[in-house]
Amino acid sequence: MAEKLKIIPLGGLNEIGKNMTAYEYGGEIIVVDCGMAFPGDDMYGIDCIIPDVTYLIKNKARIRGLFITHGHEDHVGAIPYVLKQVNMPIYCTRFTAGLIKLKLEEHDLVKSTKVITVEPGKSVRAGKFTVEFIHVNHSIADSVAFAIHTRLGTVLHTGDFKIDSTPIDGEVIDLARLGELGKEGVLCLCADSTNVERPGYTMSESAVGQTFMRQFQNCEERIIVTTFASNVHRIQQVLTAAAACGRKVAVTGRSMENIMKVSTELGYMKVPKNTLVDLNKLKNLPKNKQVIVTTGSQGEEMSALYRMAFSTHKQVEIGPGDKVIISASAIPGNEVTVSRVINELFRKGVKVIYDKADMLHVSGHACQEELKIIHALTKPRFFVPLHGEQRMLQIHGQLAQQMGVPANHVAIAENGSVIEMTAKTLKMGAPVPAGEVYVDGSGVGDVGAVVMRDRKRLAEDGMVVVVLPISSYDNGLLSEPEIVTRGFIYVKESEELMKELQSVAMNAAMSVSRRRSRDDGELRGAVKSAVSSYLFKNTKRSPMVIPVVTKL
Repeated sequence: MAEKLKIIPLGGLNEIGKNMTAYEYGGEIIVVDCGMAFPGDDMYGIDCIIPDVTYLIKNKARIRGLFITHGHEDHVGAIPYVLKQVNMPIYCTRFTAGLIKLKLEEHDLVKSTKVITVEPGKSVRAGKFTVEFIHVNHSIADSVAFAIHTRLGTVLHTGDFKIDSTPIDGEVIDLARLGELGKEGVLCLCADSTNVERPGYTMSESAVGQTFMRQFQNCEERIIVTTFASNVHRIQQVLTAAAACGRKVAVTGRSMENIMKVSTELGYMKVPKNTLVDLNKLKNLPKNKQVIVTTGSQGEEMSALYRMAFSTHKQVEIGPGDKVIISASAIPGNEVTVSRVINELFRKGVKVIYDKADMLHVSGHACQEELKIIHALTKPRFFVPLHGEQRMLQIHGQLAQQMGVPANHVAIAENGSVIEMTAKTLKMGAPVPAGEVYVDGSGVGDVGAVVMRDRKRLAEDGMVVVVLPISSYDNGLLSEPEIVTRGFIYVKESEELMKELQSVAMNAAMSVSRRRSRDDGELRGAVKSAVSSYLFKNTKRSPMVIPVVTKL
């Protein structure tokens, strides 16, 4: 029987977020990335979403390691939750390891987790797999692609990447090694599809540094810059521009402070001498000598910029004489929250610089021409587009065909798909469990579809509680039911409706209580049905109706 390699995406397909892919060969498994996704507006109370790892739990004895491409939340955010169910060694670069250790400390998992750091250019043996780390450019330091070597062939898993010929750290993507792999033979390419809709090339990160210099020079206002905390190279450029213009820099926001600490300790950020100061000391300087780097580029309610905008930040009060530079684009779904913060800043008389045309932000993902270069260098036999919504995966599949991959060698998969390949064939096997697991506080997976449906209904229509006082002697109704509403209507303004509801509930209860054999469940069901029907008929609303029987 021909040898098989299985590629099993558990997250990251038909979505942006919660990236996770399992590779299975010779009865052994390695996992690449372990990300989370942020909840949508209709996911009330949910903190984050992680992949369903039922398949990994079932096969935990066969897992040889978790390999992480880079430190963004959509690639590392689920690690603490998954490790509590499947303990496995983690292999990653030094900076990524620093970020992961912060998460492990938060969840008290440092002692039970083995984190092994690997330099780009080196390889790790994990059972029947040899995983080679290849340096790539992205919007976070120390990002890598993986060449996953097996006896059957090599799979190249790009992770998130772009081709930046003038990166801030001077380390360009290792195209030479990708070309060598192409000559040796690449069985399958699994590549990032985020920017496949965009023609041309992604701009270099260094273009943003030029914008900062332009904005900082001859500026009399205090400058407040917000960007993604993980973008060390962006923060580096703020520090460089500030130092060149004789300004001091202070940092605010927990995640920004954590990143600064990790990146400076590990040498990924070079802070110009006498530039970084404490936020309280910064206030004593003239405004044209101040720069504040803050969290809040996505309008998050608890972030430092949001608190500044809405006057709840304890140390920074902003108004006329301040310039806020938003050096990030809104993640899809965050446009409304970002706009709310920008509007509030304008209301306070702040000068806000957020126009995309001014090169305040560049993407960390490859556009069409860069993707073509990777295809041309690696010449894969098979192709699996990863990291994208359905249209992105389809467009990337078409691009692969333009680059010479036959249509029947391209697999547009779903989360949970099992892509089986031999040296010459590719087919879809029986799928494995995959989907979304909701994290709510300390609960992981205990909030399911039914609870979410209830929360949605409560948020949209409110609830009506019908309290039924029942005699424990003869099960008769002792008095009129009490009606309590939350999020439905204000009772004092709708006394007539409340009286009608009391009457409807009483009639339903009386009709059931006459039966000798009835139980409390039957009583609750009759009252709920009658009240729900009446409310929909008269208000065209469907609040959650909760009958409560109290025995007296």
